[in-house]
Amino acid sequence: MFFKEREETIPMLPVLPNQWSYDYILVAENMKHQDGCEFQKQEAFRCQLEKKGLTVHKITHDKLLFFGLRAPKELFEQYKYLLKVSDACNWSEDQDSNVSNSVRIRIVHYILYHTFINTGENFQELLNKDIFQESFCLHEKKVQKELSKTWANWCSLLKIQPDEDIHNVKDYFGEKVALYFLWLGWYTLMLWPAALIGVVVFLYGLAFFRTNPLIKEVCESNTIMCPRCDNRCTVWKLSDTCTDAKVSHLFDNEGTVAFAMFMAIWATLFLELWKRHRAQYVSKWKVFDWCEDEEELILGVVNDSNIRPKLYRHAYWRTALELLLVTLMLVLIIGLTQALVIFRVVAVVVLSEGTWDFIQENANTVAVILASVLHYITIQVMTRVNRYVSLKLCDIEKTRTFAATERSFTVKMFTFQFFTLFSSLIYVAFFLGRINGRPGSYLRVAGKWRLEECHPSGCLTDLFIQMAIIMILKQTINNVVEFSVPLFKRWVEKKKTKKLTRKCGDCYKKACRDMSGTTNPCDVCKLNDWLRNHDLPNVDAFSIFNEFLEMVIQFSFTTIFVAAFPLAPLLALINNIFEIRLDAIKMVRLERRLVSKKTNDIGIWTLILEVIGVLAVIANGLVIGVSSDFIPRMVYRYRYGPCVNGTTGIDCMEGYISDSLSTVYMTNPDVRADFLPVQLITHTGINVTQCSYKDYRSDVDYSLTSQFWLVLAVRFAFVILFEHVMVVCKFIAAWFVPDNPTKVKNTRLEDKFERLRKNLGEYKKCCEDQRHDGSTEV
Repeated sequence: MFFKEREETIPMLPVLPNQWSYDYILVAENMKHQDGCEFQKQEAFRCQLEKKGLTVHKITHDKLLFFGLRAPKELFEQYKYLLKVSDACNWSEDQDSNVSNSVRIRIVHYILYHTFINTGENFQELLNKDIFQESFCLHEKKVQKELSKTWANWCSLLKIQPDEDIHNVKDYFGEKVALYFLWLGWYTLMLWPAALIGVVVFLYGLAFFRTNPLIKEVCESNTIMCPRCDNRCTVWKLSDTCTDAKVSHLFDNEGTVAFAMFMAIWATLFLELWKRHRAQYVSKWKVFDWCEDEEELILGVVNDSNIRPKLYRHAYWRTALELLLVTLMLVLIIGLTQALVIFRVVAVVVLSEGTWDFIQENANTVAVILASVLHYITIQVMTRVNRYVSLKLCDIEKTRTFAATERSFTVKMFTFQFFTLFSSLIYVAFFLGRINGRPGSYLRVAGKWRLEECHPSGCLTDLFIQMAIIMILKQTINNVVEFSVPLFKRWVEKKKTKKLTRKCGDCYKKACRDMSGTTNPCDVCKLNDWLRNHDLPNVDAFSIFNEFLEMVIQFSFTTIFVAAFPLAPLLALINNIFEIRLDAIKMVRLERRLVSKKTNDIGIWTLILEVIGVLAVIANGLVIGVSSDFIPRMVYRYRYGPCVNGTTGIDCMEGYISDSLSTVYMTNPDVRADFLPVQLITHTGINVTQCSYKDYRSDVDYSLTSQFWLVLAVRFAFVILFEHVMVVCKFIAAWFVPDNPTKVKNTRLEDKFERLRKNLGEYKKCCEDQRHDGSTEV
């Protein structure tokens, strides 16, 4: 879960592949008719692989045909040599070490997907046409067992994860997966102070639960409030919402302002300290100066020395078309948000007209909960739609490499997901209760349904409820599905593998019992291992992307709107403690082995996290300045409250609730037209002639008062001041914390110096040998 620095790395995983290990497995249907076009293409592809030096071993099992691929040693020697002579990658790793199994798999994977038959079709096109059914790389039993014992198990849930685990993950799954777990562990570690302070802020609101004068004023008020909806809703007493006022105070108090400022600085420090943390590991892994473009060129040359590099290109019409389609997609997503708003409005009306008294009295709260659940369902549906649209947009863009495609897909997918998740929250935070009008001039949907109103204590409770429901449902249900589905699939397929194991019980070949793998086992034992991996759920190139997306979305919830939900970091912390082990178990034991990917950073996700940090400052400034009642309370305290005139012995906030309410009279025909006569009768049978609502308006002509404009001006002033101060603090924090530790800089400097000395020594030795050979000839 967390990581501590160590001085030396003792590799647990074997770096020298077994003589008879297979780098990749292809699966195809065992075709009976060998004269068909499909069989000819299958054989043509196999011949192309053999021309490149790969050994192809074929085993038949029922209706399936398995091809075991093993690359020759010379192929990897070429790769190591090209790394050594390249411009940027020559310092990227130790060329004297043996090629690990994860590197072998990565190279063979590249060759496999960049091999063409004479018709011009590559392996992906053959997969799409069912010439081949699937492909996968093999788990190593011994290493898999060791990782399960030390890292991928629930017993290690609360244990500190040592450096050895991350280094071993790098050796087995590659740098990209290792950096994901490294980042997730660092994120979880940094959540501890954020979660702790969030709990303190919550307890601060709880401590003044009973003594707060605003809550006391609401609970003891006899003010008659205007009906909340049409037809069935009647006038009500402000004291009826005593519980709502108490809940609202838990998340709308002075502590949330300080917490929002802390989280803005926290997000910046998290990113800057992560960059330092990452630098220490990529320096140890010898990939600090690794270059993606040169790595792509090296793999291309190893695959085919006659190939030409794929050049950069840009078409403005493609960019314009892509921008137009992205805009249309965002408009659709925002349209769904408006549909959710209409659902809330209609739900309030329907629930308030129901026969169940509890539902009728709490129609607004129940509508918020139902809308939140519907929003979660919409998120699940739109996630699949967003993925499909993002992939199609990448096809239109025609990126140069898969890495470029992945970056483009990441930006598009995250943008769509962000709007899907946060559009509804933005409405609740900044528009709910502010555009609904007033008695006598209500704003209605389709001229029929009134828009919702806020509680007199503010709308922050609605925002808190929606965030809490989405976070809890999303994290809990996603984790249960993420773990149980592959577990169930493995359980279903387990019996098939057991039967095959019993078939191999009569095999007494020494090779089959040789754990070192230096001799060739029989085909039955090979097939047993291949089927064991074949029966596991499939993984694809975007498997690790899904994990990153889930965590970055969670990071957005943890930082954006945190002023309305101080417990968000605590929920994220609890989820991440389980998430680390869940992902580890899933990757090691429940799914096929991921193809390793070489990298030295988490890529475009770093930029996305920085953007989220800026958005968090803006959103929290607006939540405090616009959504909460913090500014109106401060204005009242220092401009209109009882303490302004020097009155002592009284709380400075006394009378604030009454001051924030305006009154309408039923003598006004417009007001009278908005309510039915039955709505103006209290539960005690009194027919009221006036009612109150939350706003700063004149009781005579219902125009906005000077207090409204003063509060509005202070709101905007606070937002501007808050955002500028926080942005400056973020820049100072980013400047104060350098990306690379001094130790890493010195280590790299010494490493380069030693390499230069070594190269110079080899050059001098070569020159001396040449002079010696020349003098001998003379």
